[in-house]
Amino acid sequence: MGPSRREAFRFWLKLGFISFGGPAGQIAIMHREVVERRRWIADGPFMHALNVCMLLPGPEALQLAIWLGWRLHGTAGGIVAGLCFILPAMAILLGLSFVYAMHGTVPLVAAALTGLQATVIALIAQALLRLARRALVHPLHWLLAVAALVLMIGRLAPFPLLLAIAALAGMLVSRGAVAPAPSESAAFPWRTLITGFALWPHRRR
Repeated sequence: MGPSRREAFRFWLKLGFISFGGPAGQIAIMHREVVERRRWIADGPFMHALNVCMLLPGPEALQLAIWLGWRLHGTAGGIVAGLCFILPAMAILLGLSFVYAMHGTVPLVAAALTGLQATVIALIAQALLRLARRALVHPLHWLLAVAALVLMIGRLAPFPLLLAIAALAGMLVSRGAVAPAPSESAAFPWRTLITGFALWPHRRR
């Protein structure tokens, strides 16, 4: 049974104040709270939605929060989740930016900011490990992840090409598995994929 609208509102507002660590940390927090602790969404739909959000232009953590809100309470839920996710973070960012601009050269403030850098790295590393345990369940997944990391670090291939190769590899492997029943099969979302690649050049603009 899903949460009430009031309960969901309180959760999204709280998430807006505690979702530190960038996209990786925010996604890990959402998975822990929504899937593992509260069990509002199953792990499978969450990971599938995450995969789609990674393909779309824009911030994937915000898109995932909007999808989760929509999944729980429709369009209004998606709007509330998105606003609660981003507005508290904007307020915190403005406050920290003001402190840095006015007092960034003060030794005590500079030392505190340096300490935060190490904490952020730890948050990101923990989030990546948590997501890896969920997403990398097959030897092919590990191979694709390592190969993509090497290619991106060496700037040997663009990110959209890596996504296309990974999707193709997943399709080929799934064909070797047990085929689903005709009633369970679904057409491959070619239009969604083509639209995503068409919008990709505008992601950084």
